[in-house]
Amino acid sequence: MLQIRKAGERGRADFGWLDSRHTFSFGEYYDPAFMGFGPLRVINDDRVAPGRGFDTHGHRDMEIISYVLEGALAHKDSIGTGSTIAPGDVQRMSAGTGVRHSEFNASASEPVHFLQIWLLPDAQGIEPSYEQKSFAQEREDALRLVASRDAREGSLKVHSNADLYATILSPGAKARHAFAPGRIGWLQVARGALEVNGVKLEEGDGLAIADEAQISLKALDAEAEALVFDMER
Repeated sequence: MLQIRKAGERGRADFGWLDSRHTFSFGEYYDPAFMGFGPLRVINDDRVAPGRGFDTHGHRDMEIISYVLEGALAHKDSIGTGSTIAPGDVQRMSAGTGVRHSEFNASASEPVHFLQIWLLPDAQGIEPSYEQKSFAQEREDALRLVASRDAREGSLKVHSNADLYATILSPGAKARHAFAPGRIGWLQVARGALEVNGVKLEEGDGLAIADEAQISLKALDAEAEALVFDMER
């Protein structure tokens, strides 16, 4: 089963300084048909104006991943972490028993474009933690594991039964991913256009994947960037 979630059908919140597209129900956007998929609960496609951002706010019992596409995102939190996230970096914050953080565009002149991803954790009440790594060159024409439950292959550790892969495919390049029996997937097109098992996807489109042994990705006429989630049902 392959089900397309078209970019133009996503929820939208436009606050002037923030233009956000919601793949799944979030905030004031509610669609009972799109409450999440497996442990994947949120994919927000956010564009933040220069010098603006999210003031300090709280989270708990959620695995939060930030993936920057353009610009730079400044992060500070209540467990003493402060960093700047740039394209190629992947950041994971486990909210656990509770954490407060802020996220701001690190530039006073250029916008920042990033994906904010939430995964439901395996267990509640874990100790909050933070991790960030760069995978800048490792995603080129390959599916690079960037987050996993067991932190294998140098990936970030997430407290959720999900593996997250990232890829940047040059025009015409291909990549493949196999799913173990009983696993489901979600593919999110971050930039460009892809063909997945014969299905054409545009920038911002998502693809729910179930009962498929394998997916084959092919970039079309331009470079394409995508995330692939391999998850429990």
